Amino acid sequence: MNRVIQDTGSKYPIIQAPMGWIARSQLASAVCEAGGMGIIETSSGEVDNCKKEIQLMSELTDKPFGVNLPLLFLQDDSMVKFCVDAGVKFVTTSAGDPTKYVGILKDAGITVYHAVPSLAGAIKAADAGVDGLVVEGTEGGGFKSLEEVGLLVLIQSIKQNLDIPIIAAGGLVDGFGMAAVFAAGAEGIQMGTRFVSSKESPVHNNFKNKIIDSGIDGTMVLNKKSKPVIRALKTDLTNDINEKGIMDMSAMMNIKELYFGGDMEAAPALSGQSSGLINEIKPVKQIIDEIIDEFNSTCIKLGNIQF
Repeated sequence: MNRVIQDTGSKYPIIQAPMGWIARSQLASAVCEAGGMGIIETSSGEVDNCKKEIQLMSELTDKPFGVNLPLLFLQDDSMVKFCVDAGVKFVTTSAGDPTKYVGILKDAGITVYHAVPSLAGAIKAADAGVDGLVVEGTEGGGFKSLEEVGLLVLIQSIKQNLDIPIIAAGGLVDGFGMAAVFAAGAEGIQMGTRFVSSKESPVHNNFKNKIIDSGIDGTMVLNKKSKPVIRALKTDLTNDINEKGIMDMSAMMNIKELYFGGDMEAAPALSGQSSGLINEIKPVKQIIDEIIDEFNSTCIKLGNIQF
């Protein structure tokens, strides 16, 4: 039995990434209805709105869904308590040490996966008692580790040290990529950029079309000499940031104008290298169905290869 499916309760081990402001009920419920695991974000800091989105999920789908808790950005434990009271069954934690809340969540019957960008982080999270890991390679978009370790190398290094379910994240858009990370030891995949550019994504079409028009070298890692380190699409703004070599969080202040107003120069457009593999805006169900078909056919082909 696939351990990620056991832990999430979803039909397929495909998880939607918890992108700030984007990962809300409109997108998350579509992912759940298509057999994946939709996740509601709380990283936006809009606590009341996020709570409403969590409550709305039960009206939009009867399938399991999850919530992400970015630990460093939680002002207090109110969101943790809300998840417990709301009957949430699956939580991903990120951006911090899960030790503080993992006991509270697990005592409430909630399964906890922690997002890690490194082997050291994986070992620390496992020691804290999490049920599984979201392993994020440098290929992914958004906030990144300064140490740029590719996803396949990272998965294998963790598997050599831990026997814990792994959801692979970073650069994944199709069944070929899913088969590759499963071969390396993952039991599920998480996708952000692919779902951002889906039909049900709430972002402006300018953002979706920029992802589609970007080539395989259409993103860059920025701010390597400071924090936060991010991967974003190449635009005039991000090219300027790259030349300066440094930015602060104020560069992200107008991110909603990019997401929902369509101004691609308002803030860095957080995206993964997978943007170079995305050529069309598709419904979430079509995306997931095609991934599963391609994954199954790829595994069959590989099963017939022997030397």
